Amino acid sequence: MVFQRVGLRKVRLRSDILVTGRLLVVRSRLLALSALLLIVACGKQGSAPASSGVTDALLSSPPVGEWLSYGNDHAERRFSELTQISDENVDQLGLAWSADLDTARGQEATPLMHDGVLYISTAWSMVKAFDAKTGALKWTYDPKVPRETLVRACCDAVNRGVALYGDKVYVGTLDGRLVALEQKTGKVVFEKTVVPNQQDYTITGAPRVAKGKIFLGSGGAEFKARGYLAAYDAETGDELWKFHTVPGNPADGFENEAMEKAAKTWSGKWWELGGGGTVWDSITYDPATNLLLFGTGNAEPWNPAAAGREGDSLYTSAVVAVNADTGEYAWHFQETPEDRWDFDSNAQITITDMTINGQKRHVALHAPKNGFFYVLDAKTGAFISAGNFVPQNWASSIDPKTGHASINPEARYEKTGKPYFSQPGAIGAHSWNPMSFSPKSGLVYIPANLAGGAYMAAKDWKPSEIGFQTGQDAAALSMPADKAIRAAAMDSVKGALIAWNPVTQEEAWRVSYNGPSNGGTLATAGNLVFQGTAAGAFVAYSADKGARLWSFPTQTGVIAAPMTYAIDGEQYVAILVGWGGIYDIAAGVLAHKSGSTANISRLLVFKLGGTAKLAPPPPMAKRVLDPPPFTGTPQQVALGANIYGRYCAVCHGDAAIAGGLTPDLRHSGALNDASAVKGIVVDGLLSPRGGGNGMVSFKSALSADDVEAIRQFLIKRANEDKALGQH
Repeated sequence: MVFQRVGLRKVRLRSDILVTGRLLVVRSRLLALSALLLIVACGKQGSAPASSGVTDALLSSPPVGEWLSYGNDHAERRFSELTQISDENVDQLGLAWSADLDTARGQEATPLMHDGVLYISTAWSMVKAFDAKTGALKWTYDPKVPRETLVRACCDAVNRGVALYGDKVYVGTLDGRLVALEQKTGKVVFEKTVVPNQQDYTITGAPRVAKGKIFLGSGGAEFKARGYLAAYDAETGDELWKFHTVPGNPADGFENEAMEKAAKTWSGKWWELGGGGTVWDSITYDPATNLLLFGTGNAEPWNPAAAGREGDSLYTSAVVAVNADTGEYAWHFQETPEDRWDFDSNAQITITDMTINGQKRHVALHAPKNGFFYVLDAKTGAFISAGNFVPQNWASSIDPKTGHASINPEARYEKTGKPYFSQPGAIGAHSWNPMSFSPKSGLVYIPANLAGGAYMAAKDWKPSEIGFQTGQDAAALSMPADKAIRAAAMDSVKGALIAWNPVTQEEAWRVSYNGPSNGGTLATAGNLVFQGTAAGAFVAYSADKGARLWSFPTQTGVIAAPMTYAIDGEQYVAILVGWGGIYDIAAGVLAHKSGSTANISRLLVFKLGGTAKLAPPPPMAKRVLDPPPFTGTPQQVALGANIYGRYCAVCHGDAAIAGGLTPDLRHSGALNDASAVKGIVVDGLLSPRGGGNGMVSFKSALSADDVEAIRQFLIKRANEDKALGQH
């Protein structure tokens, strides 16, 4: 605090020397200055919560039976001291109750529990409160996010959770609002648009809370966003401070010294496309240092040549720390310099104390998308160690003293002009799906992806008014209609639950999965690790050895993380299920590696001896490809493939093969009618204004000829897959 640095005693004059008018004036001025400094200091402090609600003391040391924040505690360990459910009796776990959700989008939130009430957010930023013991719905809130918002959302209409503070519930909405609700009723207390604009920014992450402040960033690094983390007053929603992660236009001056230094690591006119570096998930408050640690997203566009970008591009793909009171820069550690592979550092950051080389250290643990597990000094950001927990080929080495990565020359695909197959790929070795840390075992439990990805710089790329701005030649990288190539790609994509020792940087044990994009993890003092899978199971493993002890069929893929709580001496485990997210939407044929599971969005709650049952899942309808004959030209197909890859694939799947959450355009009846396709894509017939479900018009980017080229490409693709006997 500014006031603390000045100090009351330093500005108070002794009364026995105040004998002249001049001294009285000085005293008056000094007291006025003290009052002004006090006002300024308090202006940086958020409003304290009611003493009877969720307080800072509770958030710092949550009751064992409650789960008050996204990661359970400020340290984001996702560990519970509850032991009633243990490795000795977890096989008796059964469903206590469930609740169907009124959405069919991906479910990524972690429920919170306070005072017997379970709070969740669902897709489209809706919030619900349940009686945590019986499952009775207490209230529901729908922010009515415009469905066309999805066109600027990278990765589905998801939301990762709410925050509790005082007597309020806080949620960030997909269209960029911060909303406070009454915990008891769900009534809106305040609602403020907090993103810079509602064309390039979205919010999917869970807010964090400390010292009267709500901390929240945004998504948008594939669009034209400039990353930031901001603090808002918990009572009013007013912005208290903002730290940008990417420098703005140098001609406008810099907000602080950190931005001025960062600008030296960029080139070209990066600010015209925002620069990226968005803080879309990981935020960790460390009470021991009063620092806020957060991860940043990729530089924008991915392809550096598309914007004339050279250099490390700070502070993208990094862990950054700022003062929680003021937002003042403290330190940073860039994990992926020159990021051109979408290696976000937005995976959660866990704080703990551990003994390393005989010395007790206060550390930050981080497993970002780039495949390395990092241990950093939480106070200074100093590099301690790193080890790759999955195979990787983008870095030739990590400096053992600084932690700086040396980039493999072949990985600079925009310089070689060749396609580059990276391990890991854009899905990341570990993304937002939360890991957990057990202080009892000393292990971190990582939902890992063993999945590569291809990159190729687009030639003569230009930014557009709508859609992803990555600078990639998506058409050239699209999965071909070749059984052998598809089979090889399928074989190369896997998932795993990896128990990692952060002290030795070694794997303790591993559970292999058929496919990637499995759920987050929960560790408990009962020697258990819980995780949901993309194949549709909720599983418990022993934390020490990884033995599979129990499973439950969820009827849908799981990507969210579980939590646990206790009421009246009885322990429960809760998880949101519902297949979705970026992998299901955009991965094409690879999205089905774990099996074809439909989205059935539910909240599932378990206890020992639970006897509740789920309704049988609806039968999976097998669709048959029946496209019209192809009548286009090779030129149309080439153009259509390029346009589809840039504007359509992120929602409707690579190579026009949908993952199941969004419509598969190869099956669209509109393919028979050129005017119908134009009506949808250009005229916006399926937009909300046209009575549809959110498919916006692409009139600003596409002509009628472009749309016809897309139609011919889709017809060609549908006929190719029909010939392969696929659907």
